[in-house]
Amino acid sequence: MVAIIDYDAGNIKSVEKALFSLSEDAVVTRERDRILMADRIILPGVGSFGEAMKRIRGYGLEEVIKEAVEEKIPFLGICLGLQLLFERSEESEGISGLGILEGEIVKIPPKEGLKVPQIGWNSLNYPNKGKLFEGIPENSYVYFVHSYYLRAKDDSIVMATTEYGEQLHVSVQKDNVFACQFHPEKSSDVGLHILNNFIHIQKEGE
Repeated sequence: MVAIIDYDAGNIKSVEKALFSLSEDAVVTRERDRILMADRIILPGVGSFGEAMKRIRGYGLEEVIKEAVEEKIPFLGICLGLQLLFERSEESEGISGLGILEGEIVKIPPKEGLKVPQIGWNSLNYPNKGKLFEGIPENSYVYFVHSYYLRAKDDSIVMATTEYGEQLHVSVQKDNVFACQFHPEKSSDVGLHILNNFIHIQKEGE
């Protein structure tokens, strides 16, 4: 069973629908016990970094998320859910992220002929071998909607990048924590393959 963390994020229903299409049981919840009893956890998200962190803290979810990560439950952040796992964002100065991973979220720099936000399909490159991308060839296309992107402190956790004016870090993996800047739930067969890879990742020790 997959717990989708409910903090009023905008893309919860599309994530839930994608999991159902894979015949995977999913529950949308903010209850501590249900989250910690799940086999896997997804932190979705669209919108503002600062507002999302306010809601996560308001619902008492920061401690639950950190406890789940410490318990080694496979954990996937999607879009804003990736950004929240890191320490800070230029979008919301003075508001700290979850700090589970090291790095910062920065604005996509303006360039002539480049629209910000990036909205649409872009291809993936793999600087490191990641479990989410098993069976998915390099240069596969996924769907993005974002104005800010990750600059990870440690390149070894970066499993996928894309080019949009410059190289962007768009997927990470460290121990049981995984995250994607793009939307696998909106990325057709490639995205479903990524989600299917995630739901078959085992908790450490199993």
